[in-house]
Amino acid sequence: MSHASRPDQAFNIAIVGQHGRLAYEALLFAASLRHHSPHFSGNLYVMEPQPGPLWSGDPRIKNPDVISALHNLGAEVIPFDTKHFGESYPFGNKIEMLNALPKAEPFVFFDTDTLITGDLMSVPFDFDRPMASMRRTNTWPVPQLYGPQYAGLWKSLYDKFDLDFDSSLDLSQPDDYWQRYLYFNAGFFFYRCPHEFGEKFLHYALAIRDDAPEELCAQSFDPWLDQVALPLVIHALGGARDTLPDGLIDGSVSCHYRLLPLLYAREPDHVVDTLETIAAPNKLKKVLKGSEPIKRMVYQGRGRKARALFDQDNLPRKEQAIRNRLKSNGYWMR
Repeated sequence: MSHASRPDQAFNIAIVGQHGRLAYEALLFAASLRHHSPHFSGNLYVMEPQPGPLWSGDPRIKNPDVISALHNLGAEVIPFDTKHFGESYPFGNKIEMLNALPKAEPFVFFDTDTLITGDLMSVPFDFDRPMASMRRTNTWPVPQLYGPQYAGLWKSLYDKFDLDFDSSLDLSQPDDYWQRYLYFNAGFFFYRCPHEFGEKFLHYALAIRDDAPEELCAQSFDPWLDQVALPLVIHALGGARDTLPDGLIDGSVSCHYRLLPLLYAREPDHVVDTLETIAAPNKLKKVLKGSEPIKRMVYQGRGRKARALFDQDNLPRKEQAIRNRLKSNGYWMR
C-alpha cells in the first residue's frame, strides 16, 4: 500500500528545539504552520535533546514562556537522548531524535529555521519514497587534485554499504559534475517510519564518521556528515531526488531561511510577509522579543532596512556576497 499523501492523511512533523536561538525559531515555525496550514491534522513535535555527558550545559528549552507558547500553538515537546553526537556535532540531533518519534507513523522533518508559507496538506508526500531538500549547493565532497573525483568518492560510500551506485545517478548531468550524484540539503526529509529511517541514518553516519572508506581520507565530515549519509539512506529506502513535484517544499509551501538577515536579504515577499504577520500578535510578540535577532530585525524594522540593500530580481550569485553586504552595513545577526 502506498502512503502517498491525501488531503485527509495524517502525518507528524518533527523539528528540533533547544535552549537559545532554536527555541524561538521553533515558535516561529509553529506559528507559521498554524497560520498557513490550519487543516494540518497530525502532531507537531518539538524534539528536545536532554542533558547528558555529550553536552557541557543543559540543552533543554529553559524559558517557560516559550514552552507555554509552543503548547498554545498545539506543539508537543518530546525529550530524546543523545548517545552519539551532542554538542560536538549538533546536526546529529536530527539523526538521534528520530527514534523518539512514534513508530510506523509517517513523518516530515524540517530544520527549525524554516517557515511554512503555504498549505502543507496540499503537498503529495509519497511516504514510501523518501526525499530531501534539493535546495543545495556543491558543499561536499571537495575532489582533490590527485585523488578520486566525484564518481570515485561517492562510489566508495555506495560500495561500503552494498548499495547500487549506478541507479542513483542523474544521467542527464555530465560525468563528474556534482549534480550527477545524489546529494541533498538535510533541511527536510520524510518517510513512512521514523525508526526505520533513523536506524539507517545513524548506522551510516557513525560508520562514515568512524571508519570512512580510504578514498575519503582528504574529505571533511564536519559539518557535512548528515548530508553525506542522507542520500545513502534515501537511496537504500527506495527514495530518489524527484519523488515530490518541484516548487512546493523550498518553494510556495515552505522556506528554509537559515538566519533572519538572510531571510530579509533574499527571500520572496510572501516569506517576509509571513514572518511579520505571524510575529505580530501581542501574545507571541511578548515572548519572541526575548530573541535579540527577532526583536531587532522584525520589531525594530532593521530587517526591512536590510532588505532595501538588495535588488530582489538581481541578487548576488554567492551567499557569501550577501553576508558580506549585510555585515558591512551592520545588519548581520545570528
